[in-house]
Amino acid sequence: MADFILAHDVVEAPGAAPTRTAVLGHGILGNRQNWRSFARALVQRRPELRVITVDHRHHGDSVGAPPPDTVAACAADIDQLCAHLGLRADVLIGHSFGGKVVLEAARQRAAAGALDPALTVFVLDAPPVPGAAADRDDHEVARVLRALATLPQPLADRQDVVGLLIQRGFSTPLARWMTTNLGKAADGWRWRFSIDACTRLIEDYFRLDYMDLLATPRAGLVLHLVRAARSDRWSPALIDALDALPAGAPGHLHLLPEAGHWLHADNPSGLLDLLDLEL
Repeated sequence: MADFILAHDVVEAPGAAPTRTAVLGHGILGNRQNWRSFARALVQRRPELRVITVDHRHHGDSVGAPPPDTVAACAADIDQLCAHLGLRADVLIGHSFGGKVVLEAARQRAAAGALDPALTVFVLDAPPVPGAAADRDDHEVARVLRALATLPQPLADRQDVVGLLIQRGFSTPLARWMTTNLGKAADGWRWRFSIDACTRLIEDYFRLDYMDLLATPRAGLVLHLVRAARSDRWSPALIDALDALPAGAPGHLHLLPEAGHWLHADNPSGLLDLLDLEL
């Protein structure tokens, strides 16, 4: 069987000759198109950087991934893609679910003693700890996945999903965003992700803990956690623990003002400034 290669786009500034490579991963239920504008803005700021935006397995155009459906498999997918392209990423950027994917990729590289060249990781509004068991079933993503399983497929009009999700208690912005994850098929509009596979992926996401990676000094590894100021995903206890990381630890916590969980949409210039400063 042929190797599974993630669907991806390589974004470079016009006329640039990039010397560094970043991989940028989206959140659960999303796809690489969600980050297209941001990636273009980033390479304009940093023309020495090429940005590879990816569709994680079972999202967008990344179909046919072999089991298991885990965060570790998503991280391995990134390494396989880079090998396929003949590139080595020295920057990893992940939003939400993608944040734990890039943390896992960093853990795998550190365990293999492969932090040369150095690796810089940006984790965008993804708490690096397990989700509380009592909260997992009530988490917005879990509720969305359950709701999607009840919606008719295909849809005659992609905008039909807005009213259907609002009827089930979801916000208008979230319902409208979900229309971006529908693709036109011969018989109508269908989701550009696998509901069953995404359920397995998010269950694995909620189990994982990366505090040891953030706290243990490792030469060649820097981890930037970006917390959106209006995000409700960070407990006071976790913020205190991250603020108390020892000197020399690879983990660094940043606060992005004027932003909720969709921080690249709420405050793109602020996020660009932060990445530009730390790259």
